[in-house]
Amino acid sequence: MEHNEGTFTGFGGLELYYQRWRPEGRPKAVLPIVHGFGEHSGRYGNVVDWFVPQGYAVYAFDLRGHGRSPGPRGYINEWAEFRGDVRSFLELVHEQEPERATFLLGHSMGGLIALEYALHHPEGLAGVIASGPVLAQVGVSPLLLALSKVLSGILPRLTLDTKLDATAISRDQAVVEAYVNDPLVHSLGTPRLSTELTRAVEWTQAHAAEMRIPCLIVHGSADRLAPPEGSRVFYENMTLTDKERQVYEGYYHEVFNDVGKERALAAVEAWIGRHLDG
Repeated sequence: MEHNEGTFTGFGGLELYYQRWRPEGRPKAVLPIVHGFGEHSGRYGNVVDWFVPQGYAVYAFDLRGHGRSPGPRGYINEWAEFRGDVRSFLELVHEQEPERATFLLGHSMGGLIALEYALHHPEGLAGVIASGPVLAQVGVSPLLLALSKVLSGILPRLTLDTKLDATAISRDQAVVEAYVNDPLVHSLGTPRLSTELTRAVEWTQAHAAEMRIPCLIVHGSADRLAPPEGSRVFYENMTLTDKERQVYEGYYHEVFNDVGKERALAAVEAWIGRHLDG
């Protein structure tokens, strides 16, 4: 396995950090990853260790305001920044992996980013995969959300601790401990990010019927951070026939990091394989 890291120019000229993991020889397909709120690209070791030995190239970058990328923690001016960053990232991926089928994978807030992006720019994607996507009211204090709505126009950059419940990410205590002790993980949000995320959820749900590329959603039934109901509504409103939603009974928010992760990883690999063969 070959591992490289570097930077690319995102929306507005911001230099963002990315990593890639490649198998020996020509990859059978490419899996670019968009991570979730407060985390970073380095938390997807299970995905890397599963897919790269099977012949896939995996790419991942740190969102602005996250991980090793610059920007105020947990802040964006507008959602279009995330969309623009993904577009620049995928341009980089296509340059480095020409003519390879590309399946965009997003988790949590990254799942929302991936779905919203695919609705705007399906070109160049063989499919989109959303893990525990935020498509409903997120698991933070309703009072904090209401406060953010008021403050977004007054103090958009005000940093607030979302007090995200780390125990809700996985039933594997080692995963929770690693998350809590990870210096690149944060739980900081801003009023502007909150309101932009809410608008993105509403827009994405309203345009579900416009999805034009194969779509897979994987969700834990016991996800307390991104309610499964949100992905159910989105799935049911998609009108394309090539759609699938897998719900894993008892799993928490991070199905790829939970007890029984192999089941979810194998299912995603099988889904991708069917779309490569087809």
